[in-house]
Amino acid sequence: MPSETKRYNAFSDLLKREFDCRVQRISVDAGFSCPNRDGTVGFGGCIYCGGQGSGSHGILPGATIREQLEHGKEIMTRKYKAKLFIAYFQAYSNTHAPVEKLRRFYDEALAVPDVVGLIVGTRPDCLSPEVLDLLGEYARNGWFWLELGMQSHLDRSLAYLRRGHDFKSFEDAVRRAQGVGLRICAHVMLGLPGESREEMLEGAGVLNRLGVNGVKLHLLHVMKGTVLEENYLRGEVATMERDDYVEVVCDYLERLHPHIVIQRLTGDGGRDHLVAPLWSLKKFELLNAIDSELERRGTRQGEKQVPGFNVEHRTRVFRG
Repeated sequence: MPSETKRYNAFSDLLKREFDCRVQRISVDAGFSCPNRDGTVGFGGCIYCGGQGSGSHGILPGATIREQLEHGKEIMTRKYKAKLFIAYFQAYSNTHAPVEKLRRFYDEALAVPDVVGLIVGTRPDCLSPEVLDLLGEYARNGWFWLELGMQSHLDRSLAYLRRGHDFKSFEDAVRRAQGVGLRICAHVMLGLPGESREEMLEGAGVLNRLGVNGVKLHLLHVMKGTVLEENYLRGEVATMERDDYVEVVCDYLERLHPHIVIQRLTGDGGRDHLVAPLWSLKKFELLNAIDSELERRGTRQGEKQVPGFNVEHRTRVFRG
């Protein structure tokens, strides 16, 4: 539900409720590849993904999982006074490996002192029955979230992004993951070329219908060394203006069921890698603008929700 401090259901408040202290995610690069790069599905990856994996900037390069987590703990303790930590397997597709290797990496992360849970990011086409059984085991025995890249519910947008899968594949992956009791966070991109405002907002209804537990909203941003950068420099792609993005995010939140946890409201393009839009570097100003717009409207998450939220797959709350 809309949180203690926000007009939307903030992930930070959920963590405080479940652990009763400050908890921070630490991004981990376990050296995985991606089926859209290694030839399993395709080569070259999605058009927005750079050479290190989408969203992987800032991860300590060349270090073991334990070393990355210990390094992250020092930073998060100093910066946020965090007491507990979650290992976030972020770079590339973090279930794209044999089950034995996955178990070894996940267990290495959980063996680090004060690491109390896992978040695993992956693609819909990297969830074999054996992998899902493994993830279900971690979910039953501890704190676990699965992050799945939907990006868009429109197949034409997925084709433009060169995702290598359609929306039906995402929908099927959600159903199968729910079947083993996983909490699921869907990644969504706003501002994709050719998508109207109405089509973007339809995505909120899709997530309501699927009954996902969380969502990460991403601004389409252009990173160096990507196919998207080439398209942008040729004038084939335009990014959203800040005020337009704020309006769309608030519209989206109003249509999203209040039980869905908001894990992110904008993408995190690193300063050294970002091409456009440069206004997105001022992340806290953007978040404050979203808060201010919701307050100006006098509205909250879910106030314009279309009926149809799927409550069948709501999972238990982990109490540590």
